[in-house]
Amino acid sequence: MSYTLIVHITNAEPVVGEVERLPQPTDNLIVLHEPRQRDGKEVPYIDRESMIAIFPIHRISFIEVLTPHEEEEEIIGFVRE
Repeated sequence: MSYTLIVHITNAEPVVGEVERLPQPTDNLIVLHEPRQRDGKEVPYIDRESMIAIFPIHRISFIEVLTPHEEEEEIIGFVRE
């Protein structure tokens, strides 16, 4: 199962990407797949053809973990017949 993270980098705009596992306290790097801005646009300082970005943990302020979309329940409203 992959997780979608918002990585807040010191003195830079946040980057959204997917990881296979959540970062552990012993990790020195975080590997993001398909890095992008929150609105889905390209990150200006990452080449548009890059599919993976590796950031050192010491440059990261904090990380947000987004809820997986697969687990969202479908809400059914009232239906008139």
